[in-house]
Amino acid sequence: MISIIILTFNEEANLAICLDSLKKLNAEIFIVDSGSSDDTLEIAKEYGCQTFYNPWQNYAEQLNWALQNIPIKTPWTMRLDADERLMPELVDELKRVLTITPENITGYQVKRRVFFMGKWIRHGGYYPTWLLRVWRTGLGFCEQRWMDEHMVISQGKIANLKYDIIDENHKGLTFWTNKHNSYANREIKDLLHLYSSSQEKDSLLDRDHFTQANQRRWIKNNLYSRSPLFLRALIYYFLRYVIGLGFLDGIEGMIFHFLQGFWYRFLVDAKIYEYTKNKLA
Repeated sequence: MISIIILTFNEEANLAICLDSLKKLNAEIFIVDSGSSDDTLEIAKEYGCQTFYNPWQNYAEQLNWALQNIPIKTPWTMRLDADERLMPELVDELKRVLTITPENITGYQVKRRVFFMGKWIRHGGYYPTWLLRVWRTGLGFCEQRWMDEHMVISQGKIANLKYDIIDENHKGLTFWTNKHNSYANREIKDLLHLYSSSQEKDSLLDRDHFTQANQRRWIKNNLYSRSPLFLRALIYYFLRYVIGLGFLDGIEGMIFHFLQGFWYRFLVDAKIYEYTKNKLA
């Protein structure tokens, strides 16, 4: 019925939890690894996954390589991260819905429920976040971006599933901050390209599938990107933590919204400022 693609690199802390949530789905699971040195591949083999290797460039390149090279034979395909898991209700929903989906529906969005330090981040505009994660095999591909890449379907309509994917990384805060530092390096590549071209800013409004992801990107590209460096990070944090009621997420939410909503965005701006200053020197 469905095949699931999971990209991995040193995911021993997360992978077993992810795969446990998939047991009752009876899916074909494909692991595309980029050179793990921990027990990731051993865990994958224990769960009966098919494993492949491809050197890492970026998420979009890796996922599209998987879509082009993995022998998927099921009518549906799903993208899942190693630090994500399916709610049991979502497993039941997929088993029920995919067998009766009308031909004109070629993709499904699911809600992502983010946990941080064991706490569900419900506020600050962070839930629900709708993501296209399930599509008819052969009709989906990942857009080529360094950050915030999304799945795109080549034809048909998108519908929504009722239940959630849970996003919860178990590698700790040091890993989280190092990962977001890496994200910042990738994001400035997209932003610097955006500053030099207005094509993407205008094109998002013309797409057939104006999803929540496209809407958020349109706001980022047309409003956020045109706002002053550093000030925009402070405004964004205020909108999330105060106006968006992020303070209701407790101590864990305070840490998350500050780090992800202010520190990370401020870091991106600092790297843009450094790049511009060095280029003009």
